[in-house]
Amino acid sequence: MIATRPVRVLILTASVGEGHDLPARTLAAQLRAEAPDTDIVISDGLAPMGRVIRVFSESAPGVIFYRGQWIWDAAFSVFARFGPTRGSTKFLLAAVGGRGLLRFVRGADPDVVVSTYPQTTEVLGRMRRTGRLRVPVCAAVTDVAGLQYWAARGVDAHLLTHPESAQEVRRIAGPKTEIQAVHGLTRAAFAEARLPSEARRELGLPPAGKLVLVSGGGWGVGDLEGAIDTALALDEVQQVVCLCGRNEELQARLRRRYGTNRRVRLEGYTERIGDWLAAADALVHSTGGLTILEAHIRGCPAISYGWGRGHIRLHNAAFRRYGLAEVVTSKDELATALRRALQKRKPQDLSFSELPSAASVVLAFAREGANGRRGSQEARAGQHHA
Repeated sequence: MIATRPVRVLILTASVGEGHDLPARTLAAQLRAEAPDTDIVISDGLAPMGRVIRVFSESAPGVIFYRGQWIWDAAFSVFARFGPTRGSTKFLLAAVGGRGLLRFVRGADPDVVVSTYPQTTEVLGRMRRTGRLRVPVCAAVTDVAGLQYWAARGVDAHLLTHPESAQEVRRIAGPKTEIQAVHGLTRAAFAEARLPSEARRELGLPPAGKLVLVSGGGWGVGDLEGAIDTALALDEVQQVVCLCGRNEELQARLRRRYGTNRRVRLEGYTERIGDWLAAADALVHSTGGLTILEAHIRGCPAISYGWGRGHIRLHNAAFRRYGLAEVVTSKDELATALRRALQKRKPQDLSFSELPSAASVVLAFAREGANGRRGSQEARAGQHHA
């Protein structure tokens, strides 16, 4: 008799902003809630792919986002938007990093692999469709557009935070993959409504008066000073709160500039983004991603401003197309957009909580993978006895 074990889920992420680590953590929490005996392993998917891949995928963006934004624009155009170089880049990713990643996955012995990082997804999909990887692969797609690496042929299921992304994913990944919009890749707090008055009280904010939230994402990038100054120039704005992410240098610089201004409050990385978005009357955000979706769920009017490079250009086009955020490119446009946004909050949109859970889709594939593994074990055992 073959001994059984709890299903094992391997979640591969990358510390390239919170847009990858956060979905990994929230998915793990949802898996534990729905199936407490699940064996969950979260790991950096770039590390086993080798130093070269890690430098170009993780270390280089951390420099370019701050000091060489034009390089990010150029690199994105060459390696993501131009077909011939994109194909070559995908091939090189698998050639350089595939062997190490496959060895790591086999060592972890999962029943399903979930990737929250695009380049890891691309390599896993290639190994899956060529038969080198025998366990199912699920890809978390948390961007709304520009998905050439988020989606990949060979991946068994693509889990979307934005239902609007389905058409682009299908075009890239082909007809065989399952595509499902899900909840569970954002924080669990967004499944429930939040009263602005309660959020303000718990955050120590004034109960009345217009509040503008400024965010540069987990890395704290973009023209945050410009956004703060523009908001402060509006008489109706009582307070501006800037979320600096994990960028301590940014927070120190803003403290030197605004430290004596009682209308400005500076915050580092926070797990309470749901409360901040409930409390705010408008959001000015620079890097797209999950924060715009979370603002939509909370009914906080969102404005994309202050970065607009590389893949964010495609995000901004999608924000306009789907009405998820207003997109502006200058301080004058930002002031006009803020005045418009501050007139009235939108209703909260809890329809996302009615979507299937990411955990339920992953668990279904994990059980499929576990059954396949047990079948292989039984076949080998039968050959041995024979």
